[in-house]
Amino acid sequence: MDPELEAFIPFFPKADLTDPAAQRKGLADLAARVPPPDTTTMEIEDRTVPGDPGVPVRIYRPHGARGAVVWLHGGGFVMGDVDTEHPWAARLAAGSGAVVVSVGYRLAPEHPFPAALEDARAALAWTAAHTTELGVDPGRIAVGGHSAGGGLAAALTLWARDRQGPPICFQLLNQPQLDDRQESWSARNFTDTPWIDRDKVTASWRHYLGTTPATPYAAPARAEDLSGLPPAHIATAELCPNRDEDIAYALRLLQAGVSVELHQWPGTFHGSQALLSAGVSQRQIAELSAALRRALTD
Repeated sequence: MDPELEAFIPFFPKADLTDPAAQRKGLADLAARVPPPDTTTMEIEDRTVPGDPGVPVRIYRPHGARGAVVWLHGGGFVMGDVDTEHPWAARLAAGSGAVVVSVGYRLAPEHPFPAALEDARAALAWTAAHTTELGVDPGRIAVGGHSAGGGLAAALTLWARDRQGPPICFQLLNQPQLDDRQESWSARNFTDTPWIDRDKVTASWRHYLGTTPATPYAAPARAEDLSGLPPAHIATAELCPNRDEDIAYALRLLQAGVSVELHQWPGTFHGSQALLSAGVSQRQIAELSAALRRALTD
């Protein structure tokens, strides 16, 4: 493990997804302690976009933005909102120069699949219909997310492909949660890794799927056909249960003719970029922003 990250392990909170309500409060407390981002270069607005029910979003508009990303927070499908995501969404907007539409999708187990995906679809449809208001090019709309949000972003690209729109030009997937089967080497063997391990991933999928059988729109790794999807940037953490399913998904995208940039971060664990003082975390955040900037401005 990266020594700067390892020094924080005794102080890093334990995640126990058997009690989602308690974990939501813990994540909110953790996010509140993150150093605030610099938002002087952007306008920030909270809105509710049409959906069933309406979907809360927080919009970050850097000056001179040309593209936008529909951004989906992490939290194992059971925790997180636009407030807990604020430190990361604002940094992504500042670093990429893109409009970030941060989505407060409904959470499991109260709202199992497909509720979160329906909310993500509503946010994408609203963004595509309001490019003039947002001041962005309708051909420069990306989707992205971290962890469970990365899985939702991947599912959203599959859905948009199958429904012929709205058009997505790029997918930014950071340590995405893609495969409920948990059959990869990392999913089977990482049983005591920091923050997220096999048991917590199992609990996350159980809350999200409920009694519904998994489909590719719930677990994108189940999709048989990955052709026709937008280019992807996939980032993985070495000590993360999701690592191998993410690498396998990247390889399958490549084999399907989809352009992929794959970045495996050595010495890191799932969500470790929250430790902002570590050099590797700073590089991770900078690289995600740079990848989005390249995709939306080149």
